[in-house]
Amino acid sequence: MQLSLKTDYALRMLMALAANDEVLSVEWMAEHYGISRNHLAKVAQQLNATGLVRTMRGRGGGMQLALEPDEINVGAVVREFERFEGFVACMGGEAACTIDGVCGLKPALGGALEAFLTHLDNFTLADIARRPKAISERLLSGTG
Repeated sequence: MQLSLKTDYALRMLMALAANDEVLSVEWMAEHYGISRNHLAKVAQQLNATGLVRTMRGRGGGMQLALEPDEINVGAVVREFERFEGFVACMGGEAACTIDGVCGLKPALGGALEAFLTHLDNFTLADIARRPKAISERLLSGTG
């Protein structure tokens, strides 16, 4: 299983915000992560819509966390940004499969997916950004 770039970018943006007390712009994150500004802008809009970040317009604008890092659940972020209906074609309901309903693939994969998400529910943004100073220094230096 691979998370989408959208989810990856959302988690990276949240970690950058957790590591910095100041307002960060999409441009700043794009430059320091080496990611397209347009991609990050779309992710920032969704983060704002979910209430995870606050955005400020104008000079000195950008975004900051709307919640404390220990209040942001990683599993919830992944659920917000991923659409698992298409994990395999038969789980999404769009594709007809000759053996749908008589094979055990759908429940096996569904159970694995649920175990994955349940495991992520054990972590907060504070857990995954546990070294905020090191994260901030890496972003500023551009080394990885």
